[in-house]
Amino acid sequence: MSSIPQNYCDENELIDCVQRFFSRHHVGKLLAKCNGMKEKGVSPVSLLRYKLSNIFVGRSMYMQQRTGSFKEDFSKNTFYRFLNSAKTNWLRFTSLLAADIVNNDLKDLTDDSRKNVFIVDDSLFSRTSCKKTELGSKVFDHTDMHFKKGFRMLTLSWSDGNTLIPVNSCLLASAKEANIIGPVKNFDNRTIAGKRRKLAQTKAPEAMMALLDTALSAGLKADYVLFDSWFSNPAQITAIHSKGMDVIAMIKKSSRIKYSYCGEQLNIKEIYFRNKKRRGRSKYRGCKIKCVSLRRESSKLTHFVSFTECDKITGKD
Repeated sequence: MSSIPQNYCDENELIDCVQRFFSRHHVGKLLAKCNGMKEKGVSPVSLLRYKLSNIFVGRSMYMQQRTGSFKEDFSKNTFYRFLNSAKTNWLRFTSLLAADIVNNDLKDLTDDSRKNVFIVDDSLFSRTSCKKTELGSKVFDHTDMHFKKGFRMLTLSWSDGNTLIPVNSCLLASAKEANIIGPVKNFDNRTIAGKRRKLAQTKAPEAMMALLDTALSAGLKADYVLFDSWFSNPAQITAIHSKGMDVIAMIKKSSRIKYSYCGEQLNIKEIYFRNKKRRGRSKYRGCKIKCVSLRRESSKLTHFVSFTECDKITGKD
């Protein structure tokens, strides 16, 4: 599988490269499995191929029509109806495509003893205005500690330590009705459109589990799941462990979340102070979980923990 450089300018060779990618990974069959079909007219595969090629060409459909370089045999309405289709399960499609790339292209490049991981993270997807954007909300940005308009984009990726493959993602709106600015449309919750909108209004830890379930059902496997303190709740950690994966996470410094340690229920601060390094000794006392305490540049103490056994965790909310 060849890569496309950022400053690639030969459009014909670029389109051929995209075509080879579609043929190698059977994108048309994967799209059909996810309801990406049309009864008549232009093939959905050609529409998706055009959309993917535009990312590397650097010109949108609007600019191509303005400059007279648009040479496709479909109209603007056909293209946007395909992208806005409420029947296509894009979440499953990207998961199936990522699984096909990993299992057919990357699996044989590394040793079987290498540990593979899922990486979960969220970022701000800001918008200047949300009055006409469905489920546009005021979301909290943890970078500058302010509310901003837009969504939180939750992303799940797969990595073997050398290659990072995006698996799936979802936009999260605010779960509070008071923070929703844009219109809210009603869909049957049994449909794909209704499920995606319901997922968009769930809390991030619960949405993370939905993304993991989709990735596992698509055929992807990993030994560990990595995420930050926002997702390190006892319910999510035990749920991930029940799926056969261990967790490496930055845990919350909360007095309400306790861990079973030496027959006692202690929070992470209490465990840390009981295992502080003593002068002249390089060993820490034993513990069922692997807890590493680091100090950042801001001099704040941060605790990272790896749950490699079925540890007992209790959360008192």
